[in-house]
Amino acid sequence: MVIAESIPTLLQQARTGTHICRIKCVMTSSASLMQTPAQNFCRQCGQTVETRVPPGDSLPRQCCNHCGTIHYENPKMVLGTLAVWEDKVLLCRRAIEPRYGLWTLPAGFMENSETTAEAAQRETDEEAGAQIEMLDLYTLISVPHISQIHGFYRARLLSPDFNPGEETLEARLFAEAEIPWEELAFRTVRQTLQHYFADRKTGHYPFRSFDIIGPPPK
Repeated sequence: MVIAESIPTLLQQARTGTHICRIKCVMTSSASLMQTPAQNFCRQCGQTVETRVPPGDSLPRQCCNHCGTIHYENPKMVLGTLAVWEDKVLLCRRAIEPRYGLWTLPAGFMENSETTAEAAQRETDEEAGAQIEMLDLYTLISVPHISQIHGFYRARLLSPDFNPGEETLEARLFAEAEIPWEELAFRTVRQTLQHYFADRKTGHYPFRSFDIIGPPPK
């Protein structure tokens, strides 16, 4: 879950053409960071676009009057894992904004040509350097105010040894009593962990789908 540089800086550099970079993953409850900026030019032909409701649609889209391309913006998928070693779960302490220094489950944006499980496993490797056996999809969470869907797979750690990447200050295992609840970065992570520890008491881990509506209270 990464933001390579500040969003305003990246947008300014993109407009001036002075810098090209890859924004890998923003997982945040701040709506100001998650709104997709309006594009000015068609990705197909390079002509200017305008925002209007195209025929047969009900929502405004960015439309090219030159080649007819309609540019759709759709929700982003964020995939990760709830990885377990014995009675402990793996958390990563973020080395980047947003939520620098807070703890999270390893997760990030799904890439093109990946399955959801492949994305979750890749992010776990990139952020924690953890080797895992993937289990079932556990939680699927709609976060409509930031146009994201978060999915977490249960996973079994194959080793308690980690090699965190540059996005992570620290990767470590936590027992339930040790979870830093007040230092968790995201509500999707908090609720996934709460469900997990409740389900662990019964030994049954049903698939759960739910919504998080609106930003957190200030």
